[in-house]
Amino acid sequence: MQSFYEQIRANKVRTYFLMVSFSLLVIILGYLLGIVLVNNGFTGMIIAFFFGIIYMVLAYNQGSDWILAMSHAKPVSKKQDPFLVNTVEGLAIAAGIPTPKVYMIEEDSINAFATGKDEKHSVVCITSGARKKLSRLELEGVIAHEISHIKNRDVKVMMLAAVLVGVVVMISDIMLRSFWFSRRDERRDSGLMILIALVLALLAPLIAQIIKLAISRQREFLADASAVKLTRYPKGLADALRKIKNDTDKVVDTANRSTAHLYIENPLRHKNDWISKLFSTHPPIDERIKRLEAMM
Repeated sequence: MQSFYEQIRANKVRTYFLMVSFSLLVIILGYLLGIVLVNNGFTGMIIAFFFGIIYMVLAYNQGSDWILAMSHAKPVSKKQDPFLVNTVEGLAIAAGIPTPKVYMIEEDSINAFATGKDEKHSVVCITSGARKKLSRLELEGVIAHEISHIKNRDVKVMMLAAVLVGVVVMISDIMLRSFWFSRRDERRDSGLMILIALVLALLAPLIAQIIKLAISRQREFLADASAVKLTRYPKGLADALRKIKNDTDKVVDTANRSTAHLYIENPLRHKNDWISKLFSTHPPIDERIKRLEAMM
């Protein structure tokens, strides 16, 4: 069994590989977009890069505010909940990062997430259900997991992944529209390239989403291992995950498909069909618990 240090290194390598694959997909789509629109692949790459940068800047600077607003999260002060805020402060100090702001969602389901553009502008958000149903050691494990996402720069990576998915979908939509609205003789002149562009335009959003979810799954294992490094108590997080698994309320009402990957466990896990499992934003919770128990 890997130590959590080895697990951290292995997951980082996998994540870098996935992000490079994602970027290459955007570049390929941009090139094919140029072929379809102006018969110049290089021009298409420039267009894809230009719109991608604008989209990334907006998401980077406003993304966390959008997420908190969509989640109906409210700030928590030390006066309102000294234990919660002190726990976040203590774990942030142990991780060597500035103390994140603390937010809470009024929600019976047990869950939590972290967001922000960097360590200095980060947020840890938990549900009121997590605050009520978890013991102190379990809550500490959950918060350590979220602090680890910030420390490991996961929040930035996952925001970038979401942005890249949006860029891929946007480029694919343009390609499909340009194909269907072009004249038939133009389609024949493009030949094989048009066929390739059409196939990629149809498949790209699906591929992009799968890569995004794969990144999220790997990051959860990494954050679990990093949380143990902070608390030195894997049982706390393992017990918390077990409570989340067995909780009767499995849905965070304010979560959606665009924010689900941020949570410590899938907030939309009420669906158990094979399609939902294929697009799950998290690895199997039993596997996470098993890995944590192996560290005890």
